Amino acid sequence: MKGMIVFAMVALLFGTALPGSAQDAAKGALPPVSAPDASYKIGPDDTLHVSVWKEPDLTATLPVRADGMISLPLLNDVQAAGLTPMQLAANLTEKLKKYLADPRVTVVVTAMNSQRVYVIGEVLHTGAMNLLPGMTVLQALSTAGFTQFANTKNIYVLRTENGKQVKMPVNYKQLIKGDSMGQNIPLKPGDTVVVP
Repeated sequence: MKGMIVFAMVALLFGTALPGSAQDAAKGALPPVSAPDASYKIGPDDTLHVSVWKEPDLTATLPVRADGMISLPLLNDVQAAGLTPMQLAANLTEKLKKYLADPRVTVVVTAMNSQRVYVIGEVLHTGAMNLLPGMTVLQALSTAGFTQFANTKNIYVLRTENGKQVKMPVNYKQLIKGDSMGQNIPLKPGDTVVVP
């Protein structure tokens, strides 16, 4: 088996075709690599570190205000919400060209507080919870915990879509058995998980 995995790795590195059984072994031995999601949109309450290369006076860690703006020296208020970090960096670079010969700006999101979900009802930890990439309702429930009075048969997720509130039932017992029909719903910002 070791020889098969080594052969599969060498074949993958050099782009040669594998025999059928080696392809199966390679699939099991090497998990697929997925590119990170670069489409994170900055939102209110996020914290950003804006770094301008060789300009320590312009480098700062800033909160994104409720109006979606950040305040920077020389530029005053700049719109940040709704942009990706790369888009904001490009925007700041363009604006700083009035003041600097060759500005190089980097924007890093140091705290993602704008994307939240809410868990209410018979749970140990009610309230807002930061939405992690790919978070599902089961993961949110495992973080919140249940009280002894929780009715796990009638859990649901409330989501606003196109201005209307949608109620999606969740079968917790099926979820913990690994049954995908239990609707392990991927959560979106603003979702509310209700545990009656």
